[in-house]
Amino acid sequence: MKIKLLQIFFIIFVLNGCVGAASKGVFGTGVSVAIDPRSLGTQIDDSIMDKNLTARLLIMNKNYFLSVKTKVLDGRIFVTGKVDEPEEKLKITKLAWETDGVRSVKNDLKIKEKFNFKQSAKDLLITSQLRTALVFNKQIKSTNYNIDTYKKKIYVYGIAHSKDEKEEVISEAKQILDVEDVVVSILLVDDLRIKKN
Repeated sequence: MKIKLLQIFFIIFVLNGCVGAASKGVFGTGVSVAIDPRSLGTQIDDSIMDKNLTARLLIMNKNYFLSVKTKVLDGRIFVTGKVDEPEEKLKITKLAWETDGVRSVKNDLKIKEKFNFKQSAKDLLITSQLRTALVFNKQIKSTNYNIDTYKKKIYVYGIAHSKDEKEEVISEAKQILDVEDVVVSILLVDDLRIKKN
């Protein structure tokens, strides 16, 4: 009973405060509501979907809080992180597809391996270098992008205002030293269901 009560309290805590003046995403600094090209309603829907999925993942396995990351953009769910078994990856994909309002699911979960401090430090450095490059590039609205790196593979999620901006982000990612692959899930403003007026 005590454990159930703690789980319910934690879920309420996670769901508390869905949208504010700026949001902090699972992948790092979130998109500022003021410059996010999605309509406020879409932002709220995405935030609710993300919190809903996170809560259901925690009910499935509390260890997913640290090992699995989710991001929702315009009803599209992106899942990254590490799990112990291939079956878990399938279950999480199924759970994501069962989320109300989902349009698509991209699952980039990896099967866990022995912890490698050197690799983790390198991944953190790659993420930091790309984040810095995006901030200093005047052609890119860096707050619209989230970055995750796993084994020298960069995952970039976000919303670009134009094809040129999208290409600029990809170019910046490919210039980072030691990067082996760049996986982008960048939507164009024109592709969004509902945009700001």
